[in-house]
Amino acid sequence: MDWLSVIAEVAKIVGNCTGIIAFLAILVKPVREWLFGMKDMREAQKCQLRSDMLHTYYKHREEDTIRQYEKENFLMEYKAYKRLKGNSFIDDIEKEIRTWDVIT
Repeated sequence: MDWLSVIAEVAKIVGNCTGIIAFLAILVKPVREWLFGMKDMREAQKCQLRSDMLHTYYKHREEDTIRQYEKENFLMEYKAYKRLKGNSFIDDIEKEIRTWDVIT
């Protein structure tokens, strides 16, 4: 057996291992989500964030003013909500809150 055929066999084995590893990497996320209920946890987090943001909005919508820390908290919650792939339901509320006067 010459060196060229040995190198070809090693390359074939490495290629097959790479394919198997890539296939397993693709399966890891859905299996992990299924085993640990991560999808349900994400949905619960989105629901909680949306509830908190709506509470802040309805609490201050009459006077169109908001305390600085409440606005900062709302915007952080909004970013987290969008990272969790929250829908556009809250987008209009976020735009409106950005126009409110800030009370320090």
